[in-house]
Amino acid sequence: MAIRNIVKQGDSVLTKKCRRVEKFDDRLFELLDDMKETLAQSGGVGLAAPQVGVLKRVVVIDVGGGAVELINPEIIKTKGHQQSIEGCLSCPDIWGVTNRPMFVTVKAQNRNGEEFIMDGEGLLAKAFCHECDHLDGILFTKYIIKRVTPEQLERK
Repeated sequence: MAIRNIVKQGDSVLTKKCRRVEKFDDRLFELLDDMKETLAQSGGVGLAAPQVGVLKRVVVIDVGGGAVELINPEIIKTKGHQQSIEGCLSCPDIWGVTNRPMFVTVKAQNRNGEEFIMDGEGLLAKAFCHECDHLDGILFTKYIIKRVTPEQLERK
């Protein structure tokens, strides 16, 4: 396993649509393992493959209960509404209040290609939306309704 460099806003890889994963092999396993290690080291909640320069539909999320791997994820249902502060490892100096669904159901594949469905609420729902957007070349900054300064973050 290795820690990969996180691509920053301004790099064109973050604006491109990712390709579906067709081969579930050692290269994919290495990417997933590297992404989990990179995420753990970063202190973030989620990491999408384009954030490490790979245009594949691969996401790793950890909201505190251990990392979840999502390959070829699709959001199949949303419900409710939450307004909260959001940030991004690829936009380290930008924070803002966003509107996201409170509940999200995602369909994805695991590292062995087996399909599964997972529900997320609150932070996990927000992470599903944020990371799936990365796979379509969309940054969270599109959803900011109010910018938040680092000083405001520290008071929270």
